[in-house]
Amino acid sequence: MELRVLQYFLAVAREQSISAAAQSLHLTQPTLSTQLKALEDELGKQLLIRSSRGSRRVTLTEEGMILRRRAEEILSLVDKTEREISASDETVAGDVYIGAAESSGFRLLARAAGMLRERCPMVRFHVSSGDRADVLEGLERGVLDFALLFGNVDPSKYVVMPIPHADVWGALMRRDHPLAEYKSVTAGQILRERLIISRQEFEGSLLQRFLERGASELDIVATYSLCYNASLMVEQGLGIALTLEGLVRTEGSELVFRPFSPALTDTLSVVWRKHQGLSRAAASYLSCLKEVFDQTKVVDYGEQER
Repeated sequence: MELRVLQYFLAVAREQSISAAAQSLHLTQPTLSTQLKALEDELGKQLLIRSSRGSRRVTLTEEGMILRRRAEEILSLVDKTEREISASDETVAGDVYIGAAESSGFRLLARAAGMLRERCPMVRFHVSSGDRADVLEGLERGVLDFALLFGNVDPSKYVVMPIPHADVWGALMRRDHPLAEYKSVTAGQILRERLIISRQEFEGSLLQRFLERGASELDIVATYSLCYNASLMVEQGLGIALTLEGLVRTEGSELVFRPFSPALTDTLSVVWRKHQGLSRAAASYLSCLKEVFDQTKVVDYGEQER
């Protein structure tokens, strides 16, 4: 399978048209069609569904969607590798790829990024947000340099550097909600509410142990990947969101955050693969991270001295 053909396939997937893709690639339509047919023959699977007469649009089959996702990853990794190898020995330049869970602790990673940019303005950062499974998969495939994660990871596979920050769990609710009258909320109060929770695995989690209930015993009306979307559901009265403090700004809004009582905090680590060989840009970023962490002190409820 040639990289050039993967680029052709992605162009067709993007344009949803062989003729439009051919034009963008500066190829003739018959040439592009021949290349795509050869790719399908090589894989033994149909990748594209050609529309009926009168329409030039194409759609991806299930196998085509899988190939599109993997082709994007392959070409991204090739591009990343080429830039790292071709970078000057004298200049720190290139790209740093970070996968991150949602946390106000990410500001420490952002601070380190700003520090490195001041020293090496040719370094660029690419941040993708995702749940634990998505981020670990990115590390395993080599498309991410670092990950910001809650909980434990396998120390035989990863280097783990705890960050000096602790996130506070609580409930995000409307200001007119009865629980908003309290400074904090208990598990017993939460159990009587309609809940919006993260789509990450609940059973066995810190939150599940706090509530002492399984997911089937809770009135879960929705799940979310990004807390901002959860906040919009809270605004519309769908329920209250169980989340971390600081992910949504509540000042001047219809929402308030109330921490759990007793306090429930969660810690994070920056993680990278052992023996992966960091690029000059990634290694320089790691040095800046260590500087920032050394300068930071954890205080009550995970807030940081400034």
